[in-house]
Amino acid sequence: MTHVAEIVTFTLTPGTSADDFVKLSQTSEGFVRAAPGFAHRQLSQGDDGRWTDYVVWTDMKAAQEAAAQFPQQDFAPAMMAAINPDSVQMRHEHVQWTMTT
Repeated sequence: MTHVAEIVTFTLTPGTSADDFVKLSQTSEGFVRAAPGFAHRQLSQGDDGRWTDYVVWTDMKAAQEAAAQFPQQDFAPAMMAAINPDSVQMRHEHVQWTMTT
């Protein structure tokens, strides 16, 4: 089975701190953990200020269903308000190899 990585890159709206955004992101944890097919998630920020939300799903159907349900969750409006909508780039990729500790 090939896992699917959902990779979303973006910048934050002016006035949103990194700490505030991490806290907002943590409010989505229950939804993401409970979503069928969830495997792994990490959130990172580059030196250029761009963020990457990297979520691994067991398959494309799981990734697409979670993406479709995400905007309807109670936490979504606050998270989306913190993200610059013009900066969002989202893609799905098939994971070809994984290395863990």
